[in-house]
Amino acid sequence: MLLSLSLLLSLGWVLGALAKKIGLPPLCGMLACGVLLGPFALDLLSPELLALSPVLRRVALLIILMRAGLGLDLDALRRASRPALLMCFVPACFEMLGVILLAPRLLHVSTLDAALIGAALAAVSPAVVVPRMLRLDAEGYGTARGIPQLIMAGASVDDVFVIVAFTSFTAMAQGGAVSAAAIVRAPVSIVLGIMLGIACGYGAARLLRAPSLSPAARAMLLLALCFALVALEDALTGPVAVSGLLAIMTAGAVLRRRDGVLAAQLSGAFEALWVPAELLLFSLVGATVDVRYAALAGAASIAVVLGALLFRAVGVLLCLTGTALHARERLFCVFAYLPKATVQAAIGGIPLALGLPCGNAVLTAAVLAILITAPLGALLIDRSYQMLLSPVSVCDIMEPSFDVDERGEVL
Repeated sequence: MLLSLSLLLSLGWVLGALAKKIGLPPLCGMLACGVLLGPFALDLLSPELLALSPVLRRVALLIILMRAGLGLDLDALRRASRPALLMCFVPACFEMLGVILLAPRLLHVSTLDAALIGAALAAVSPAVVVPRMLRLDAEGYGTARGIPQLIMAGASVDDVFVIVAFTSFTAMAQGGAVSAAAIVRAPVSIVLGIMLGIACGYGAARLLRAPSLSPAARAMLLLALCFALVALEDALTGPVAVSGLLAIMTAGAVLRRRDGVLAAQLSGAFEALWVPAELLLFSLVGATVDVRYAALAGAASIAVVLGALLFRAVGVLLCLTGTALHARERLFCVFAYLPKATVQAAIGGIPLALGLPCGNAVLTAAVLAILITAPLGALLIDRSYQMLLSPVSVCDIMEPSFDVDERGEVL
């Protein structure tokens, strides 16, 4: 397994650097590394590492979400309350609707199978989006209007909503019924995740201020908290659920609000952790991709994936209706909500493993979504943000980002 890790980290770094040199996002090289070394190509990765892949990918995801929380401006997010709330579920609903309309006609599947395909496609990838929003925030692009915060918050909740929808459609495809508990699980998970994150953020701010703690010890304790929150999410399998990933980001945001200096120190530590975590995450995602499914997909499957993205874009624009964002800023939000990777890699193969007739169609769509949208979305974000967003130095920071009434409330 250690040799496999060495190959992933070294070759992933080399291919990522080459991709960057030719003008592509580094994640393209990392994905290519995983595909090349994975079981569907050269098969050079040990079975032990592949068995640990879901855990390692999840660790990488919680690292970037804590880093996102430590960089999240709650005041900017509060000003964007209505659009931020809508971005959590409206684009995903529009994308699922698009697949439900397109897939039966193009792929000749049932409406329920189309819904299952749509749920597998609909989640945005925080692992692709969040690092880019953090870079925008650091460089000051779009920060005066709260755009990075809006996108980071929406992307984190979007995944919770989509996974619950996917679980419900899977149960229906197996011949079961969707219970009331399954319906309430998503909102309960979101609310409890935010509440738990607030409590943990306040507690962490008090604990980590202890002068006896070194910077390394503070980062280690905060990472241990992340592990505990995700473990709690896994332990609660009934109607009382909690989103551990949302709790992690909320805790980081509260910690930043309580102690900005401490949050900046911890953010630097998590930024260092993200360097190897990013290589592992995208390389291991690439290792899950069976390019044979993409090769056999045909034009119809590609048309479904691309058509669903158009529906998703309409959903994003609808969320931003009535705000003060310019047309170019809204276009950037559409680009930022395109990439898919981590969720699709995690759930794309489940219907096939369960023996559902639509299993191959779902897995093919998930593979195509990763191969098309992760590089495309990352490239569009990286190439367009300087053209579509205004840096804070030239933007009127006193101008509200969203329309407000005479009492100062967001419309």
